[in-house]
Amino acid sequence: MPRIFEANEIPADEKEVRRDYFDRHSPRILCESTAKRGEKFRVKIVVGEEYQHPDEGDHYISFIQLWNRETFLAQVHFTPGMMGGKPGQVEVDFYLVPSVSMNLTALANCTKHGLWQSKQVDVKVIDGLEQ
Repeated sequence: MPRIFEANEIPADEKEVRRDYFDRHSPRILCESTAKRGEKFRVKIVVGEEYQHPDEGDHYISFIQLWNRETFLAQVHFTPGMMGGKPGQVEVDFYLVPSVSMNLTALANCTKHGLWQSKQVDVKVIDGLEQ
């Protein structure tokens, strides 16, 4: 089993020193907190916030996965140079049609620094008439 990194593992005294390292690798889930049952729902995943990740032949984000609890939902693979060989924030949109409430987590894999996990995002699924 590979080691999975999370930003909350940074010791308090090293937070500022290592913040850019964790920022450029950690995936973030951006989506609404509620979804309508049976309707298309967009989940955006962005790797990094303030800092950009390299896009080099041996150092790039190779894949992003989306999970609902222990259930694998989706995955996208990237190749080196897909961002023009320039550093940037890798992002992808997944579209789901949910039937039950979800606890979403994303994983991103850096070819040099391993597997990184997002914070969990809870999404309540409601019927179309609820508000």
